[in-house]
Amino acid sequence: MTYNFDEIIDRKNTNSIKYDFAAERGKPEDILPLWVADMDFRTPSPVIEALVKAAQHGIFGYSDTKEEYFWSVYNWYNTRFNWSVKREWLVKTPGVVYGIATAIRALTDEGDAVMIQQPVYYPFSDLILANQRKLINNPLIYKNGKYYMDFEDFEEKIIKHKVKIFILCSPHNPVGRVWTNEELTRVGDLCIKHNVMVISDEIHGDFTYKGIKHFVFADLKPEYLNNSIICTAPSKTFNLAGLQVSNIFIPNRDIRRKFKEEMKRTGYSQLNTLGLVACQAAYEHGAPWLEELKEYLEGNLEFIRNFLAERLPQIKIVEPEGTYLVWLDCRALNLSEEELEDLIVNKAKLWLDGGTMFGREGEGFQRINIACPRVILEKAFLQLEEGIKSAFDN
Repeated sequence: MTYNFDEIIDRKNTNSIKYDFAAERGKPEDILPLWVADMDFRTPSPVIEALVKAAQHGIFGYSDTKEEYFWSVYNWYNTRFNWSVKREWLVKTPGVVYGIATAIRALTDEGDAVMIQQPVYYPFSDLILANQRKLINNPLIYKNGKYYMDFEDFEEKIIKHKVKIFILCSPHNPVGRVWTNEELTRVGDLCIKHNVMVISDEIHGDFTYKGIKHFVFADLKPEYLNNSIICTAPSKTFNLAGLQVSNIFIPNRDIRRKFKEEMKRTGYSQLNTLGLVACQAAYEHGAPWLEELKEYLEGNLEFIRNFLAERLPQIKIVEPEGTYLVWLDCRALNLSEEELEDLIVNKAKLWLDGGTMFGREGEGFQRINIACPRVILEKAFLQLEEGIKSAFDN
């Protein structure tokens, strides 16, 4: 490989949420963190060089983007997903979560119903409840080691609760599904039928594994284009979360106007200067790095498969089709949620994300971030093995 993903980079004492805040978050200081979704790899060197150049200029005033920024984003989505975006669709925000919250407030009133599919990225439910909307859950179905949408329940709940917005997680975090064209079309048609707006969180769209294709929801049918908000960002792809920049695509003019008006009410205008620099550099020069990274992650996945099969068969991997977040089925350990958490944290000394964080359907599961050097992953699973032995020997 051109890039050394085996390099261990010391992230301690950098104010990293992942590495420097264990005690503040109630965890042991010596815990190994594989929880929050940022990577232990440096962003591509062209991104670093662009940031250094901007920093050396030494002035960090209010900034915006020129034509070159748009074309870097356009070319990325056109080349990788065959999706041709228009300049007027693009609204830049400091993050996808911010964008989703803005859309919820802009397009619904207090008490309106917003649907999600748990177990799912936990800020979705937080945003709905914090904005005094009604949370409606259309739980995913777990069958034979794979998750599926429950379309009958989906339509029934839309009708019963008069759902106004559906938040689609595509690819899905944490279960790793990359929805097929057929699945997305069925969802899209139901939302059109019942006048439900779709907010599609596609932040993990660049991470699909071999033979798997990510479909941009808005690109599947012309009617979806006018009935959706597509949330994207370079943050997961290039490890830029702390630079706070996202690209939200809103083709419908009226919806875009409402979204921008809500942004004004929050008092937010110009984005992080360095975030804009990093995004443009990443989309212009980061593709070779990403392709090697995905190959490395395939190796990490293969290590996990083999380790669990040979040494921890009671834990099952829910095979991911996308993302660098792996959903582990620990239910065969027959532990309560508290016992499982104690095993993971205090016996295995691992900081993962407990499944119920993503909804009660996640009980008995754990989410692990595999975007790290393999030696760290090996250490983590050895600790998990020892933790399980310790838990069941006593």
